[in-house]
Amino acid sequence: MKEFTVGKNDAGQRLDRWLAKTVPLLPAPLAQKYIRLKRVKVNGKGSRRDARLAQGDVLELYINDEFFDTPAPENAFLSLYQPRLNILYEDEHILLLDKRPGMVVHPDESERVNTLLTHLQAYLYQKKEWSPYRENSFAPALCNRIDRNTGGIVIAAKSAEGLRVMNQKIRDREVDKYYLCVVRGTMAPPAGRLEGFLFKDEVKKQVYVRSRPQPGARSALTLYRTLEVREGLSLVECQLMTGRTHQIRAQFAAAGHPLLGDGKYGNERENRRYGRHGQALYSYKLAFRFTTPAGPLEGLNGRTFQVERVEFVEEYFGPSCAAALGQKGEGGR
Repeated sequence: MKEFTVGKNDAGQRLDRWLAKTVPLLPAPLAQKYIRLKRVKVNGKGSRRDARLAQGDVLELYINDEFFDTPAPENAFLSLYQPRLNILYEDEHILLLDKRPGMVVHPDESERVNTLLTHLQAYLYQKKEWSPYRENSFAPALCNRIDRNTGGIVIAAKSAEGLRVMNQKIRDREVDKYYLCVVRGTMAPPAGRLEGFLFKDEVKKQVYVRSRPQPGARSALTLYRTLEVREGLSLVECQLMTGRTHQIRAQFAAAGHPLLGDGKYGNERENRRYGRHGQALYSYKLAFRFTTPAGPLEGLNGRTFQVERVEFVEEYFGPSCAAALGQKGEGGR
């Protein structure tokens, strides 16, 4: 028998979902059977699978040891002795991180250790604010993601409550996301909206823009305004009204103005001409505009956060343009 006490981050979950996270090797049909047979007890008694757990509940699991997957020393985050994070904001529930271009957000087949999520877990582990040995099912998580070669603000959750609320705010479009990008040519009109339907080819990992609905295509809307034009390039601010894969990159390319440096949707010959590798795209600003109660995140309401430096702004449009955007130059943090 193994005994667990429900902590703050596990409170509010259904019993069956808590069990699935806590004992991931236990097959779902067997887990349901064990709950019915009262081999999973809550405060000494059998319980329904959809019962909500409360902080302080004591769970007794009469389950064979081989079903338990104990965290092992080879966990990727344990190998990071010096986590590298550019933190814009941090409180008890949320971090805002400025991800540098080139870093992947989640471990994948190409990179397991040097990822934003792994650095986040190592950071909180070393601060003694999180440990997989103490938590039953919660782990620090990212609320949004951006492409490997795109830089910018990523929202990270330090608590289950923060994760739940922030994810809901994002779904309800109460978080405004602004990007800076460099596109080829001059937008006409200089400010406007790009609308269409994005279809993702899962084999090619590429998105195509359609003018009309089609099976599998999702609507996409981007608002934009041109901030500066210089030597055949335009600096454009975009506000995402929807959050689709490669939305900005695909829509501007379809409009005849691909992002500078974009090897997938742009012109590789032009990219080489400017010596640009990786799309000039940065998630540079977030604004929290909550219209419904935000619980533990209420302190974020009405606040706006902006990164201190986007290197391609100064590189292609000069220090005066960067200063006008509130960007710090090489001397910035």
